[in-house]
Amino acid sequence: MVLYFCALTGFAVAALLIAEYRQWRLGIWIAKPLAAAGFVGAGLAAGALGSAYGRWILAALVLSWLGDVFLMPRSCERSFRAGVLSFLLGHVAFVAAFAVRGLDPVASGVAAALALGPGLLALRWLQPYISEQLRTPIRAYMAVISAMLVCAAGAAGSSGDGRILIGALMFYVSDLSVARNRFVVARFSNKAWGLPLYFAAQLVLAWTVT
Repeated sequence: MVLYFCALTGFAVAALLIAEYRQWRLGIWIAKPLAAAGFVGAGLAAGALGSAYGRWILAALVLSWLGDVFLMPRSCERSFRAGVLSFLLGHVAFVAAFAVRGLDPVASGVAAALALGPGLLALRWLQPYISEQLRTPIRAYMAVISAMLVCAAGAAGSSGDGRILIGALMFYVSDLSVARNRFVVARFSNKAWGLPLYFAAQLVLAWTVT
């Protein structure tokens, strides 16, 4: 069943990219929630309800699904804020999941040192393009996603499951495409690499419940 849901996400992402390229709004509204439903289904099929770690991962996946839906409307500040909040809470749920899995202090410390520079550079890069009202939420989001990456490294080090760090890193990098498209320059090229990376990241993280 997990493979079926992975295939669902794959086909839906392909359809989503075509719809984004053609700027077909109805296609986007159909394909994006369907692609996200695939990674939620993959988590359930992999046995997410069978452990505390899995339940936290499932909560994060559902919150990501909500974030995807909220971010679909164009030029709607309220919907964008709701999407950012949903993803922020999703990252908090991922942090909780990784903490339940157990954190290796050395791996977490090294990851924290390595993540500080890119996080500060990303904030400096985005600051000229972000309105005053959004600066605090975006800073909070960057702090939480960086914490998610650090905890993923700690959980991977503790459990020996490298999939955790791979999925979290893919998620982290994919968010740069969202930020560039939203605040810097809106181009299909941002979505062409960002969307596949994001959905693949969610599938990898869903897979870690096994």
